[in-house]
Amino acid sequence: MKTIVETSTGLSKYLLDDDVVITSTVDGITVGSPPTNIICDLNINTITITENISNAPSDWAGNKYTFDGTAWTLNPDWVEPENVDNPDDVLE
Repeated sequence: MKTIVETSTGLSKYLLDDDVVITSTVDGITVGSPPTNIICDLNINTITITENISNAPSDWAGNKYTFDGTAWTLNPDWVEPENVDNPDDVLE
């Protein structure tokens, strides 16, 4: 696995298979070849990519953990998303 971490916060934003191509530029990040995702709010100057991770938490979710290149730490500000059985209920 590999993770894209926002350098300033240490938050793990994305967790991807090692064979997924990540291209980072000053304009953003492209995931996949051909591209399957374009990330515009992060760029080569704001992220750190760590590859060959074997210890990712089984309950990983974007922003739930920080990663320092070795260890994962639960984000103290993390709030589990509500489980919504009917998405239409959210709009009411």
